[in-house]
Amino acid sequence: QVQVVESGGGLVQPGGSMRLSCAASGLSYEYYTIAWFRQAPGKEREAVAGFYTSDGSTHYVNSVQGRFTISRDIAKNTVHLQMNSLKPEDTAVYYCAWGGLVLNWRGKEGYDAWGQGTQVTVSS
Repeated sequence: QVQVVESGGGLVQPGGSMRLSCAASGLSYEYYTIAWFRQAPGKEREAVAGFYTSDGSTHYVNSVQGRFTISRDIAKNTVHLQMNSLKPEDTAVYYCAWGGLVLNWRGKEGYDAWGQGTQVTVSS
């Protein structure tokens, strides 16, 4: 059974940077889709970045393109989300998700495991 633990998060000023990490264990598939989602108060959970281990491709939604970078540490089964030029509208609880049979990284369905969520607050 896949288990996912997130770390990072906290308070940062607008324009600042922060890195989130997501460590997985119990992996059994050869390839995984890994994604970061976020949920702001009163809003739906939305995907922000995705990574397909099958081809190493990365994907971003328009609102974070050029500011966020998703990367993978293969040896540690860990995925990072580097967030730069943070804006107040990036404030949300961030979740990572790992799925062995997920074709569409932006969809919430099909992921095998979700992290517990970590709060990111961008405020002066």
